[in-house]
Amino acid sequence: MKRLRLSILIALAGICLSVPLAHADVTPESLLKTGKADEALRMLGLEVQNNPNNAGAYNLLCRVYYQLEVWDTSLKMAEKSVALEPRNSLYHQWLGRAAGRKAETSNPFTAFGLARRVRSEFEKAVALDGTNISARADLAEYYTEAPGFLGGDKNKARQQAEAVAPHDPALASYIIARVEEKQGTGRAEQQYQKAINAGGDDAARYWVELAHYYKRAARPQDMETAITKSLSAPRHDSIPEYDSAFLLADAGRNFPGAVQMLRTYLAGEDPSEDGPVFHAHYLLGKLLEKQGDKHAAAEEYRSALALASTFRPAKDALARVSR
Repeated sequence: MKRLRLSILIALAGICLSVPLAHADVTPESLLKTGKADEALRMLGLEVQNNPNNAGAYNLLCRVYYQLEVWDTSLKMAEKSVALEPRNSLYHQWLGRAAGRKAETSNPFTAFGLARRVRSEFEKAVALDGTNISARADLAEYYTEAPGFLGGDKNKARQQAEAVAPHDPALASYIIARVEEKQGTGRAEQQYQKAINAGGDDAARYWVELAHYYKRAARPQDMETAITKSLSAPRHDSIPEYDSAFLLADAGRNFPGAVQMLRTYLAGEDPSEDGPVFHAHYLLGKLLEKQGDKHAAAEEYRSALALASTFRPAKDALARVSR
């Protein structure tokens, strides 16, 4: 899934909603985590129908539509959650994320306004809760990537790293690595390695980030080596099989390996909101299609649509291979 790189950094806090359910273990959060978009939308639709002032439900709707890559609706749901609870740091953070993705698909004039909004929402998220480490990471990524006339500021990104360091040294090193990379200092790789060493039970996350760095640096063999390391490294909330398959597909490398990674991910029992199951099926279909197996690809696209019937990329892909 094309996404902001900052979303891979953290596991997001959940929000409990009281919804009458047939099974106590089925919640909007669990449906979001397992990529059952249609079920999540139905459940959350009932929730907001019964309680139009449930800000948590709107936040979760924002995240489901974010997974579905429906940026307009994701942004609208985020706006509703913030309007209802304007002092909630997480809701401002997600509003910033949704605005960022909407900006990527907008005309330049609209994108400029949205980009400023991204910065504003991330800054609000941090101001409301300085312990929201993921919001600090998002804000640092914005400061690192944005041009100066839109509020980009590498020194401010470093300041966010300093604030994060006492709580998460690995994440702080990652933020510094991104800044060093953008500034071309030659010290980025060292900082990525430092993040891995500090990563502890989630070092896999930072091996994947190092692999992304190698891709950007046009070092494909090193990229694949880092991917291999990620698969055997300790992981806590990270999903190296999904993320590595996504990276290999994007790089046009080792499609058979990427297929196996996705099958391993889909066979597991702990999927992630950041790697929606329906999107894993879609990505697997794309890889199989590239290898000439249209029949198997179609099956994966159908599996994606069984969970997320409105996911446009899978609908278009199924139509393409079914001609």
